Amino acid sequence: MSNLDPSKPFEPLSIAVLTVSDTRALAEDKSGALLSERIKAAGHKLADRVLVKDEVKAIRAKVKAWIANKNIDVVITTGGTGFTGRDVTPEAVEPLFEKKMEGFSAVFHQISMQKIGTSTIQSRALAGSAKSTFIFCLPGSPGACRDAWDEILVHQLDLRHRPCNFVEILPRLGEHLKRGKLKAAK
Repeated sequence: MSNLDPSKPFEPLSIAVLTVSDTRALAEDKSGALLSERIKAAGHKLADRVLVKDEVKAIRAKVKAWIANKNIDVVITTGGTGFTGRDVTPEAVEPLFEKKMEGFSAVFHQISMQKIGTSTIQSRALAGSAKSTFIFCLPGSPGACRDAWDEILVHQLDLRHRPCNFVEILPRLGEHLKRGKLKAAK
């Protein structure tokens, strides 16, 4: 459900998509393709789309590079959030968070519970922020990506969504960094 304020303009964000998989190539990546299509259909810019293997160093390096890129507002990963030995996305990404977004996981699981029942507990979907970038780690299934985008992200990544959204606070994510610089300058 979306509650849009028609007096506010849509503000497109720059969003990067990272697929984590040992078994797929970019051409067969249905989840990354679904997210990319929905990002563009919503009016946002697809900044980059990459596939890496389920390896902590590879995942962390790509997400870290995108966080450092001032032209990327949001990073969405898909895959590697389960419980198998190769599922390492949370281990790779969570240490990069400055703030963890527990509410995202709670709402994602609530939505997922309605679709797949108790199987939702097999996902370690998570989200947070680092520097001035929002990061969302989704499961690798197209259904989970569709649910996360259609029922959470499309709304929260729209400035017009009320009563609040991530876009309006995006410019303030780095306030602590500015304070740190000011303290150092004194």
